[in-house]
Amino acid sequence: MTGSSLSHRHSIGINRRELLQVGYSGLLGIGLSAWLSQRAGASAKQASPSSSKPKSVILIFLTGAPSHLDMFDLKPDAPSEVRGEFKPIGTKVPGVHICEHLPALAARTDKYTLVRSLSHRENNHLVATHHVLTGHPQPGAFFDKVASRDDWPCYASALDFLRPRQDGVPSGVNLPTFLMEGPLIWPGQHAGFLGPRHDPWQITRSPNARDFRVDSLRLAQGLEIERLNDRQALLQQVNRQQAQLAEAAAGRRLSDQQQLAFSVLTSGKIARAFEIDREPLAVRDRYGRHVFGQSLLLARRLVEAGVPMVQANMGRVQNWDTHGENFPRLKERLLPPLDRGVAALLDDLEATGLLAETLVMMLGEFGRTPKITTMPGSKTPGRDHWAPCFFGLFAGAGVRGGQVIGSSDKIGAFPASTPYTPADVGATVYHVLGLNPSVEVHDRQQRPVQLNRGEVMQCLFTGAAG
Repeated sequence: MTGSSLSHRHSIGINRRELLQVGYSGLLGIGLSAWLSQRAGASAKQASPSSSKPKSVILIFLTGAPSHLDMFDLKPDAPSEVRGEFKPIGTKVPGVHICEHLPALAARTDKYTLVRSLSHRENNHLVATHHVLTGHPQPGAFFDKVASRDDWPCYASALDFLRPRQDGVPSGVNLPTFLMEGPLIWPGQHAGFLGPRHDPWQITRSPNARDFRVDSLRLAQGLEIERLNDRQALLQQVNRQQAQLAEAAAGRRLSDQQQLAFSVLTSGKIARAFEIDREPLAVRDRYGRHVFGQSLLLARRLVEAGVPMVQANMGRVQNWDTHGENFPRLKERLLPPLDRGVAALLDDLEATGLLAETLVMMLGEFGRTPKITTMPGSKTPGRDHWAPCFFGLFAGAGVRGGQVIGSSDKIGAFPASTPYTPADVGATVYHVLGLNPSVEVHDRQQRPVQLNRGEVMQCLFTGAAG
């Protein structure tokens, strides 16, 4: 398939119309929107936490599935129909080699770990995307099964359900593209059976655009935070005069809802995080003046503002789906901006101390076939879908840098060591977020289900590679 740039409107936070609807009566607790009640009521749904302190996650998603054989698991001694056009280069870690078109990441291998033995069975983009972005197989999966509310929740949504926030900071933000092509909406981007109120915020504008802004995160024109604070002072005075109501259980819930409304509307740090033009020009240039680089810079700003889960899609849907023109597309359009942007992200997170508190994870939904083929209608060769073996890059949040975990066989077709599944990746994400991966939740039929059935990839943190 060929990706498209169709936009998708998705409500994030309180939009301008909702703000006007709340108005003065809303601030008095008369017209608060339903989602506020739902979020306030969800605060009791706490999971048993993992033993680690909660950290943040930046998931760099290479939608369409990149070629492991041409990026991080080259096979220079394989037959010509397997090894391809690119040559491996040495890295900062002796004995570790990656693609010649990733020089910046080659110079930073001490900061991250490569896993070369990720594996699953789904060769379909939609089904595999669900598996990777939720850590669970798609219920009732079939070829090109689109998103539905029977799906498993993405990581941000599960976090929002199990540990809801009331400070105006979202549990998750996806950017800068919504994975959709024609009538097909990719699963794994939503809350699934947990319900739409737990969907992550979705940004569908390029942070590299000159006029980039997120209108629904701004107050209505002419309505300033100071004026809202004045209204809150008035509300507090009214509440003091109604002490009996405040002492009632319903009154306490109303007060919680009111405070949540204020926190969302006046959380300046989130609005400022999206003001990417505040960054020094030199910093923006270092990430690269392209969608990849500026999306990763925005992801860093959102983590700095307290967003615990950020997914940055590297391009439109299936951008890395290289059935044809594999080598020129990677060499000219995909690898250079990725190399520059991810290197800058790792450098910035390390310089600010945030790398110790943030898991950076980069992967696609599967890998590419060992054998190079030429599709009908294509002038240059490419590689097809291949789920049995692919790579993941992991850094930060306690991950030991400089490791290569796992290996593939001589042609990169199958793991030659312990395979790790999307369920294991998911368990690791939940572990980093401070959640118990095996916590019990309920599906749409109210049946108890285990959120994740994988094992935390402890080798990332201990160095005891499988």
